[in-house]
Amino acid sequence: MTLSSEQLGVLRRRAAEMRWRIVAMMGPNKAHHFGGSLSAVDVVAALYFYKMRFDPANPQWPERDRFIMSKGHSVPAQYAALALLGVFPVEELTTLKRLGSRLQGHPAMHYTPGLEGCTGALGEGLSYANGMALAGRIRGLRYNVYCLLGDGELHEGQVWEAAMTTAKQCLNNVVAIIDRNGLKAMDETACGKLLDPLAERWTAFGWTATEIDGHDLVAICAALDWATTQDRPAVIIANTVKGKGVSFLEGQARYHNAPLNEGQLRQAVDELEAALALATAPGLATMEGV
Repeated sequence: MTLSSEQLGVLRRRAAEMRWRIVAMMGPNKAHHFGGSLSAVDVVAALYFYKMRFDPANPQWPERDRFIMSKGHSVPAQYAALALLGVFPVEELTTLKRLGSRLQGHPAMHYTPGLEGCTGALGEGLSYANGMALAGRIRGLRYNVYCLLGDGELHEGQVWEAAMTTAKQCLNNVVAIIDRNGLKAMDETACGKLLDPLAERWTAFGWTATEIDGHDLVAICAALDWATTQDRPAVIIANTVKGKGVSFLEGQARYHNAPLNEGQLRQAVDELEAALALATAPGLATMEGV
């Protein structure tokens, strides 16, 4: 597919609204996963509003593409997309993490329409994706399975075991996307096990790899189109900023899972409302850089 100027404008507006919805739904004085939810927004927006075959009126449509949020703590980004698609009411977003709510802090697929897996124990998502791809092969269904992983999550051995399986089974309809924001819960990702050279690691496991700016919607859409034309499983390494869109959250590990007080929340909402107003202003959604 070729991304049109109109499509790009829609994506920019959706991404801006998703960021605003994420912070607004979280509310003050309660710990939430701000950093990784905000860094993943542009990738999630491109998947749901550009690339995936997905029917909001029938989230269980057998022919749909599947999306696994392997870094399950970032599911608020997925909730925002599903609400804007109309899978459930936008008003329900404010029930996030409340007792009895369908919108829990990690994905609960049996309660929430549109979710494909109960992720949260990091490292499991790619195994889910492999299973879904194999199930589709057995059932004669041709769909793509997209799996979003955090870079810190790549420290889990199960990810690499799953990566070997994807290549061994020739699951070229599996696309892994790495949200490479460089930060884990408490420090830099590099403070754990070394990941570089990351693209070469994936190619050594039998994948094909590309690296992009994970906040450039044109680049994201082009990479997604590229990934679904490969004869091997493909991985997209998306370089992102943790807390993207809120000045005092950006690049700060301490906001991986933390509360904002009333003043901080107001500042964050004001910044995101301003960004949303800019994204929706007539004539500003153009194809710069294409």
